[in-house]
Amino acid sequence: MKNAQRLPPSLTPLDLALELMLRELKPVAANGRPPLDTSPCEADDMPELRRWPPHDVAAVDGWALRAVGLVGASSYTPLPLTRQPPWVEAGERIPDGCDCVLDDDSVDRSTPIAQALAEAIPGQGIRRKGGEIADPNRIVDAWRPGDLRRSMHRPRLRVVNVPGGAITTTLIARSLCSAGIEFVSVDAAARDAASIGRAIRADDCDLLLLVGGSGVGRTDAAVRALAGRGEVLAHGLALQPGRTAAIGRIDGIPVIALPGAPDSALAAWWALVLPVLDRLSGRPERRTIDLPLARKIASTVGIAELVLLEQGEGTWTPLSVGDLALEVVARADAWLVVPAASEGYAAGTPAGAYMLRERESP
Repeated sequence: MKNAQRLPPSLTPLDLALELMLRELKPVAANGRPPLDTSPCEADDMPELRRWPPHDVAAVDGWALRAVGLVGASSYTPLPLTRQPPWVEAGERIPDGCDCVLDDDSVDRSTPIAQALAEAIPGQGIRRKGGEIADPNRIVDAWRPGDLRRSMHRPRLRVVNVPGGAITTTLIARSLCSAGIEFVSVDAAARDAASIGRAIRADDCDLLLLVGGSGVGRTDAAVRALAGRGEVLAHGLALQPGRTAAIGRIDGIPVIALPGAPDSALAAWWALVLPVLDRLSGRPERRTIDLPLARKIASTVGIAELVLLEQGEGTWTPLSVGDLALEVVARADAWLVVPAASEGYAAGTPAGAYMLRERESP
């Protein structure tokens, strides 16, 4: 079976994706609209966040393998595999005996014996079992877009949950409730394009969010569903994490397809959703806090990478680069994006970062 969705050969730069999203986007009309029959804002606890993921899971769609058995593999020297590797979708449990995940193109199955075309390191393509999170509300707070209750321009959202993205959808619902944003949350009946397409509509919202199904797994179809209802502007962003996010429009309404995993979705939320919400609500540009870096940040050229930071005595201490593990999000105080053109920043460099849990008035 072939993948339902494929990423293009080259990823879309984050700044270009954001430009496409914000182009001709204006604040919504002030007040005067009848209220939506909105989804309830529930305050129940989220015990699943106390240790996410509960076991090692695939961070990407691909073939589960053992790294030690791939030494020397390349496209020039394919390495025959002793057995057919198991296919895993992002979020699925890693099979016993496997410690890495290769993408689909890194395994050649055109011959009777599958061949690996790339090496890997232990942990590649895997989200390790999460550490204990003392206060899950710290994670919920990191999603909050700011309070818009007193804003004259309050956008309305439609959130479509593709099966498998329930934790992320709940976090989004909490964040929208905290901001006073009207929204409707609906569940697609299944993960196929037809089921997702039936849940997609843009006539009752100013921004449509699809949660889950944006990857290249064999059960991913959110982007295909979007293409059937509107226009896909980009699928596959040069953003780490968050590479499989997509953007589009339906009848002029912006659409953002988020990965189902909360860490990848959070990257796209910060990098894309918040700027769109700010534009729709007429909110001024978010402020950063400039502090020197206590340690250097090393980043990969060509990819915009999210960095989590902890505030010290007049400095930012980097906690992770390109990795938004939830137990680290719970510890972090701020975040920044290293642009794709940068290799990172030297220690002592002033860096402007966005606070995770500030409570600003719009």
